Amino acid sequence: MNLKTERMVLRPWRETDAEILYEYAKDERVGPVAGWPVHQSVEESREVIRTVFAQEGVFAVTLKEDNKAIGCIGVIRGTKSNFPIGENEGEISYWIGVPFWGQGLIPEAMREVIRYAFEDLKLVNLWCGYFDGNEKSKRAQEKCGFRHHHTCPKKYYPLTGDCRIEHVSLLTYNDWLRWRKD
Repeated sequence: MNLKTERMVLRPWRETDAEILYEYAKDERVGPVAGWPVHQSVEESREVIRTVFAQEGVFAVTLKEDNKAIGCIGVIRGTKSNFPIGENEGEISYWIGVPFWGQGLIPEAMREVIRYAFEDLKLVNLWCGYFDGNEKSKRAQEKCGFRHHHTCPKKYYPLTGDCRIEHVSLLTYNDWLRWRKD
């Protein structure tokens, strides 16, 4: 399934996206701030596509003009989430390659994934997190109506091998309905 916005198509990942994924995921400014390590090879990127991105609700962020993956966004439901949430709730996560920072692409993609989560999947709450210091991610969430819910104390994250503070935001279905009207 594809989702469309004014400038983008959000589509399932393909193994043929591995080379372009590696180009963005090898940049130390992308993965570590999002909670995952820098990719070391095209094969590692291909394996991430197979094992992490190849699930329902995870999309490659592509520009309409060339359909090349420039980032990732997804909504993961229930027990598959990183948060302890119910089956009628979801967690939105995302990242985008450095050349595309500051263009409003992630908030645009988030708005469509939020619509999909509430209207098509019939979820009641959406959760989103960002690590302390990731102001870009915090702003993207705020632009889409998420509100700070709580802050998790510093804890160890095995993927990155360090301790971090995570801020967790919430968007309820009812808040989304009100936010859309404003």
